[in-house]
Formats: sequence, C-alpha cells, structure tokens
Amino acid sequence: MTEPKVLNLYLISDSTGNTLASAARAVTIRFETGSFRDHKFVFVRTPARIDEIVAGIEQPALVLHTVVDGALRDHLDQAIAARGLEALAVLDPVVAKISQMTGASPRARPGQQYQIDHTYHERIAAIDYAIGHDDGQIADRLLSADVILVGVSRTSKTPTCIYLGYQGVKAANVPLTGQTDVLHPLLAAQEAGIPVIGLIASPSRLAQVRSQRLHVLDRGGPDTYANLDQVREEVAQARLFFDRHEIPTIDVTRRSIEETAAEILDILRGQKSR
Repeated sequence: MTEPKVLNLYLISDSTGNTLASAARAVTIRFETGSFRDHKFVFVRTPARIDEIVAGIEQPALVLHTVVDGALRDHLDQAIAARGLEALAVLDPVVAKISQMTGASPRARPGQQYQIDHTYHERIAAIDYAIGHDDGQIADRLLSADVILVGVSRTSKTPTCIYLGYQGVKAANVPLTGQTDVLHPLLAAQEAGIPVIGLIASPSRLAQVRSQRLHVLDRGGPDTYANLDQVREEVAQARLFFDRHEIPTIDVTRRSIEETAAEILDILRGQKSR
C-alpha cells in the first residue's frame, strides 16, 4: 500500500486566521490516513507579504485563504497561478450561496467578525471568569457562574471552561479531591440553581494522561497520581458523588474539547427550556 503524502497546508488570512484554522482542522480530522503540515500566516495585508509567502511554499501544497480585499485577492491569485499552485478561498461557496438566496452583497472588510461590541466584551469577561475560577479558586463566588464543571484531575476541566468562555459562558471548575472547603460552596451553588456538570473519563486514559503530565513536569519515580488502581478508585468515587447529588455527567474519554463544550451547551439549553 502506498504511503500517503505529507500535504503542506498554507493558511493565509488578512485577519486573525482563527476561522481559517478551524475550517482546516474540521476537514483534516476526517482523514484517518495522511499527514498534514500547517503553515499559518495572519494579518497578511500587502502584496509584498503575499509574494514573500508564495515564494516560500513547498510542494505538495494547498493554499487555503480568507482574504477579502479585492485587489489583494487578485494579487494572491496571480502569484499562486505563476507558481502553478492550487488554492481555495474557503468561505467563497457559502458567501456566494447566501448572496444568491438573499440578493444581498457581502462587505469586504478584514476581521469583521471580530468587531468590538457588547458580545465581544461578554466573551472577554467570560474568559476572565474562567481563569479566575479555575480549579476551585474563589470557591465562595461560584454563585455568579453560568455553569460549574466538576471532575477528578486531568478531565479537561480547565480547557473546556476557557473554550466555553469564548462562547460567552462563565464557567467555573471545581476539582474532586475530597476537600470539603471546595465541595460545600459547590453544593450551595447547585442548591441555588447554578447548573453543575460532572466530567469523567476512563481510568486507563486518565492514568496515561497523568503519566505524561508527570513526565512533562520531570517528576519521575512512583506516584499514586498516575497509579491505575488509584485512578480507578478516584473515578469510582466521582461517579458515586455525581449519582448522590444528581449531577449530569459527560464522558470526555473520546471527546475533543469542542465536543464536550457542545454537549454542555446542549445541557444548558435543555435546562433553560424547562
């Protein structure tokens, strides 16, 4: 069987590049085989910068871009064609279809989705909240949360809270360590109507992640933190805690942060509609 080629993906944006990177990732994860190497270029707003990028492209390559300025796009198209490269403007098909169906013309201004408005400030406040209420910090202020995530160590509580913050959701997280000084405010918040969601994972996966964490921290030798039997006991106790307090749970073993956050948002929407 022929080995799949490594494809260089050149992501060119005249703004932050977040939309483009998300689109590229959504596509590449659908390929079980094959390898992709991303080259991301952001705030590209001059012909000279385009020439510099295109000159350095290594084959095999596909150029993906979200450049909206007409003159800059023309220059990019010409530079790409001169080198015989393949390029796609990833948002064009959607923009064209919406324009066709509504009769409206799109505006061409880089970074329009990042304009500073009320929603933007809400997102920033939510991210600040997630950072300030990470791992049980300021436990006595959990009543101001939109949702509280609970779980044993390495169940992706922190990155999920940060991701929810980008969606404008104020998410706090509390570790299940058996310390009652954190659990009392948590249960008080639940009693007050703040949604609480438990995150769990398979013991084998948790032990693996914790072992990798210890390696990164350069903490060798025996440690119950990554011991499989110890992790099994922690997970079992967490499940009992969630059952006892009627806390809905999400198994994050095979879920990405985005998938976990999406399920949390679904749970929150379901609770609001009751």
